[in-house]
Amino acid sequence: MKVTIIGTGYVGLVTGTCFAEMGHTVTCVDIDAKKVERMRAGECPIYEPGLEALMKTNIDEKRLMFSTKYESVAQAQTIFLAVGTPSSEDGQADLKYLFSACDGIASHLQDGSVVVVKSTVPVGTGHKVNEYLKTKTQKKFSVVNNPEFLKEGSAVEDFMKPERIIIGTQNDSAAQVVEELYEPFNRQLKRTIRMSNISAEMTKYAANCFLATKISFMNEIARLCDLMGADVEEVRQGISTDSRIGSQFLYPGPGYGGSCFPKDVKALVYTAKEQGMHLQIVEATELVNAEQKKYMVGKVLKHFKGDVKGKVFALWGVAFKANTDDIRETPAIETARALVKAGAKVRFYDPEASENFQSYMNSIEIPVDGFENKYDALSGADGVIVLTEWKQFRAPDFEEMKSRLREKVIFDGRNLYNTHKVLELGFKYYAVGKRIP
Repeated sequence: MKVTIIGTGYVGLVTGTCFAEMGHTVTCVDIDAKKVERMRAGECPIYEPGLEALMKTNIDEKRLMFSTKYESVAQAQTIFLAVGTPSSEDGQADLKYLFSACDGIASHLQDGSVVVVKSTVPVGTGHKVNEYLKTKTQKKFSVVNNPEFLKEGSAVEDFMKPERIIIGTQNDSAAQVVEELYEPFNRQLKRTIRMSNISAEMTKYAANCFLATKISFMNEIARLCDLMGADVEEVRQGISTDSRIGSQFLYPGPGYGGSCFPKDVKALVYTAKEQGMHLQIVEATELVNAEQKKYMVGKVLKHFKGDVKGKVFALWGVAFKANTDDIRETPAIETARALVKAGAKVRFYDPEASENFQSYMNSIEIPVDGFENKYDALSGADGVIVLTEWKQFRAPDFEEMKSRLREKVIFDGRNLYNTHKVLELGFKYYAVGKRIP
């Protein structure tokens, strides 16, 4: 099948590349000409394990193409809209890029085209897209909502082995077209679930907000463990064996970030308020997360008795999670901001996100210094704050750390280290909800 993807962010690029890998002919469209040239050359503009290799293979075999123009829409049976929907200041999802994409495809649509909204959009947007396109073209088309459920860092695997494929439409023929497109992913088990456009949109928001709630819940439990002397790691093991609860998204940490959870929580809260309703649990989830991003700084200030002026701190990890270079809403931003405001100096190391983080911090005029080696970042520092669970941070050379740090203190925002081991080695150790003897 011929497919056009509008937008080449995480969702669009992964979707297009994986469809090409399954044998479809895919054209990915983006308005950024320099980005398109890089992708044509086989260069992946984002860090996502396995994606660049798949891109190169399918470019070479001429199943995957990139363009700044919309002409491929005229030959495509399905057109995916996978553009960003960032949060406005009031929390509402900003749909300007989505409707701009609609403007781009409208004149090229053919009778029978299926427009697939892949972007995460507020409930009711599919209907608005349908009505908007009707004002732009006389051709007959259908609008399908097909939300993504990809995790950054494992997006390729998630797409190739989906747990479910949501197809939101009341049009049987359009649903059949999308099911045919996804047929290679349904060989062993049918994973497609049909529903209305509105239910599909609600499903996406409900899923992300529920996962965000699990994270905030566990972070609050961790804070209580700190106060009571319980160990959150033991508590986590104790509750995760309950099949009704499950084991995922129960790891306490510095708070969630990234491109999905923060904006989706805000958007669902905004949608509810439009209907005269307060989503009290979801609103609390956002509040707890905002507090959690400052939690490790609180431990730093307490350790230094409130005075960190002139102190130097090294952040290990600035991406919002491991296996990505995404720094959107990362806890490292608030951590650095708070430390600098308190008079400290901040340096950092991240294996993939350093350039993005440095650029962003420069743009908001918060001075930070990046290092190309995790141990060099520690030299002369008064403490290390672990914020991202990269594998290379899990088993460091503690003797090397001791020789580099001016003060032997670890603030473990990801609970990576064995408490007794680091204490025996002579470190002062702080974590999130762990019992420290």
